[in-house]
Amino acid sequence: MVAPAKPAYRPSYVFLIVVSAITLAADLGTKWWAKDRLEPQALTDLTAAPRPLSFRKIEVIKDHLNMIFAKNHGGAWGILGDESEAIRRPFFLVVSLAAIVFIVSLYRKLHPSQTALRWGLPLVLGGALGNLVDRIRYGYVIDFIQVRLTSTFVWPTFNVADIAIVVGVGLMAIDMFSPHRPELAGKASGAKASAG
Repeated sequence: MVAPAKPAYRPSYVFLIVVSAITLAADLGTKWWAKDRLEPQALTDLTAAPRPLSFRKIEVIKDHLNMIFAKNHGGAWGILGDESEAIRRPFFLVVSLAAIVFIVSLYRKLHPSQTALRWGLPLVLGGALGNLVDRIRYGYVIDFIQVRLTSTFVWPTFNVADIAIVVGVGLMAIDMFSPHRPELAGKASGAKASAG
């Protein structure tokens, strides 16, 4: 008697949506806070409703970690920041939409053993959406986390979306080299069978 075939594994889109939505909400919420508390005001605004003197910069860890408002018109590390908006805006819109399509299509092909990728993709998706919302709304991305590694080296200012993207890409890299990855596991079992 032949055993019935197992149904093909389908990853849960609920997980993708929930993790992406939490990432997006954390990013947009912290950017709203940064814009409200850290963005320098016009002189007329200052005379109308003054804020505490510390609103432009918050020192979290002396000489190492600050919260400071920055407008990033470019990509990572300000790439293409000097280009005209007519070039930047469509470029980043197309890149963001292509990344979203890629992430969703890759998520559809997940194997149950790919836990790192299962977490990495929605983190990248949520981060990409967060920066895309800024680009559409303001024409730039709000960055506000400034890390000073030494007295002379300051890491480029970043945001929660950037953190999610970096962590997500790191998890994707872990998956790429994982011995549990379906194709690698198949090659390893094939090599063992031919050696035995």
